[in-house]
Amino acid sequence: MSAQPTSIVITSIFAPTKAVTKFASLPDYQLVVAGDKKSPADWSEPNVAYLSVADQEALGFRMFDKLPFNHYGRKMMGYLHAIRQGAQVIIDTDDDNIPYDDWTFPFMEGEFDVSPSGKGFVNIYKNFTSHHIWPRGYPLDLILNQEQVLKDDQLQKQNVKIGVWQGLADSDPDVDAIYRLVDNTEVFFDKRTPIVLAEGTLCPFNSQNTAVRRELFPLLYLPAYVTFRFTDILRGLIAQPIMWAHGYRLGFTEATVLQERNPHDYVKDFESEIPCYLHPNRVIAAVNRAIDPAVSVGENLRRAYAELAKESIVTEQELELLDLWLADLQGLGI
Repeated sequence: MSAQPTSIVITSIFAPTKAVTKFASLPDYQLVVAGDKKSPADWSEPNVAYLSVADQEALGFRMFDKLPFNHYGRKMMGYLHAIRQGAQVIIDTDDDNIPYDDWTFPFMEGEFDVSPSGKGFVNIYKNFTSHHIWPRGYPLDLILNQEQVLKDDQLQKQNVKIGVWQGLADSDPDVDAIYRLVDNTEVFFDKRTPIVLAEGTLCPFNSQNTAVRRELFPLLYLPAYVTFRFTDILRGLIAQPIMWAHGYRLGFTEATVLQERNPHDYVKDFESEIPCYLHPNRVIAAVNRAIDPAVSVGENLRRAYAELAKESIVTEQELELLDLWLADLQGLGI
């Protein structure tokens, strides 16, 4: 994938971590780190395009004035900078995800193992481990449902266009607070070939080890007026029907990073995740109602959020920020 200009984007309030230092050392990638008001004033690391709050303001993007501070959504300033610099692929990750030495993503087009279509939510983690585990954002009523686990004999080789690759994370993978409160076993996923989800088959994906192609850059929008633990999950739910409408698929790869998770309060995480537990099916239904394959990715994103506002899943403030994001992208030729 590094044959095309590829940027890695992180937001951080900490001094450079092991993950940041290792990502910065990789040839063929440009690492962009978006700071926030809590970030160290003297933040510095070789081979990193670090954007302080002042640097972000100087970029001149319209969304700067409305984007909340001390929020994960500061990443979006990093995305815009990377796009302005010519990125064709943006890799989303975090400052506690340490890449393995062979860290990479598969090509965005090619022949892969593809799931059956129309299965609804599937628990992709079960294809990479026998441990009883599920992704953050996976509907709770399906956790014990073995029908929603893909079997290898259901996978068929197909040529597909990948819109988003989600790489898994070892040690402390992206699970919900319920898993962490009742089990919290450390998990190292099995090595296996990637799996691509066909239209109508979906799984939550996050922003921790995730590659997105240029045609879908509008879908990088991180909702800033929902709870913190819902932000990237909502983004991923909205993205999937829009990807299907435009001929792209979501793929999952074996773990290519080790997560040494920053400290969390699991009960506070649970509280922040409540929309993840309540809304997945409503989100997918609303987005499916709203979108049209005949319009652009950006327009479909706008329609999806307008429908979610009618459902009171997002607020009017979210629509205002989204419009600024789309306007900034339009100014960059996206």
